[in-house]
Amino acid sequence: MPAPKKALRRSLTVTSAALTALAVLSPTALAAPEPSTSPSATPPATMSAVGGARLGKPGTQVDLAGGAPVLPKDLTARSWIVADAESGDVLAAHNAHWRLAPASTLKMLFADTLLPKWPRTTQHKVVPSDLAGIGAGSSMVGIKEEETYTVHDLWLGVFLRSGNDAVHVLSAMNGGVENTVREMNEHAVELQARDTTVVSPDGYDAPGQVSSAYDLTLFARSGLQKKDFREYASTVRAKFPGETKTDKKGKTSRTPFEIQNTNRLLTGDTGLDVYPGIAGVKNGNTTNAGSTFTGVAERGGKVLLVTVMNPAKAEHNEVYKETARLFDWGFKAVGKTRPVGELVPPRGAAQASAEPGKDGSGEAGGTGKGALGANPVAGAPAAGGSGGVGVAAGITAGVLVLLAGGVFLVNRKWPLPDLVRRRTRP
Repeated sequence: MPAPKKALRRSLTVTSAALTALAVLSPTALAAPEPSTSPSATPPATMSAVGGARLGKPGTQVDLAGGAPVLPKDLTARSWIVADAESGDVLAAHNAHWRLAPASTLKMLFADTLLPKWPRTTQHKVVPSDLAGIGAGSSMVGIKEEETYTVHDLWLGVFLRSGNDAVHVLSAMNGGVENTVREMNEHAVELQARDTTVVSPDGYDAPGQVSSAYDLTLFARSGLQKKDFREYASTVRAKFPGETKTDKKGKTSRTPFEIQNTNRLLTGDTGLDVYPGIAGVKNGNTTNAGSTFTGVAERGGKVLLVTVMNPAKAEHNEVYKETARLFDWGFKAVGKTRPVGELVPPRGAAQASAEPGKDGSGEAGGTGKGALGANPVAGAPAAGGSGGVGVAAGITAGVLVLLAGGVFLVNRKWPLPDLVRRRTRP
């Protein structure tokens, strides 16, 4: 049965297969020119128009209605976007389609592409070739050769520590880096993320590797449809398997160590509080990209996605501070601004929504009940068995549209966990 209107307003758009979307890509977006794959020093005069013509224009795009707050004045990022995660409306943007180096925010696309491939209990023994080709100075979780890890362990390493070693091991399990890059690029095309070119699956700086604030927001929105993605992206800390050691008596032991999420809006840091209602998603930092971040947060029944790329201000945690200011603005402005664009659905979703006889319920003349099971997710469990871990996961879903096997499922709900509810209270 459809959820009550009040409940729908208080829920968050997440499912388990693909992007939520309520609109089909516009002819203007389809006609948009293909931009260069190399980042420019200044935003191009004409960029992709996917999601709306205004998003293809350089500079800040916002359309304030009566009573809407003005945008923060102290934003220095080269590119940013604020979007309603449920409706897909873009509330405001700045150079949204500027193709820039993405850093480890590209791991959102990596996870969205590979997460469905293995059960989390799948085990893999690491061999030296699995760790070949990792860039110098890469962030690492501490994977050791000849040790065995579960897929669950590896994803914790990707999301919490942004471990390029974990990315390379998972890529090896997926047929190698080259195959993984190919699949990521194909998935980006499916998501209509036309600004993105993947060269390295971990987001490490590579010639020609680019994305945009718009595309990174699409990746986050798509990934958040998946329960495991939501859990990993919002896990604050967990236990990770250590190295096997043998004592003098020949007895072996493997002591786990604690890892903590590098998303500072989720964990807090010196001079930076945990952001109320934050529930992920991913941060990054490289020489070419500077600092990048995509976050999702809920307040007052509204869920926003914010992406910030490369602030010019060289202050500690500046990318998080600018993200927090945009979240604050967005929660005050939602309902008081006219959208300047939209987050488009994947190509398959756009095609399915246009098919005759489809009512968005999963089948022609359907009831809106999904084929993926009726039981809601009660919230993400503590990861790695560590006691007292903070998991701000299990993001809820309200009026959602799920592409699964070529059909839509609607009115699936995913309740928010208690931790997120506590963080959203005044």
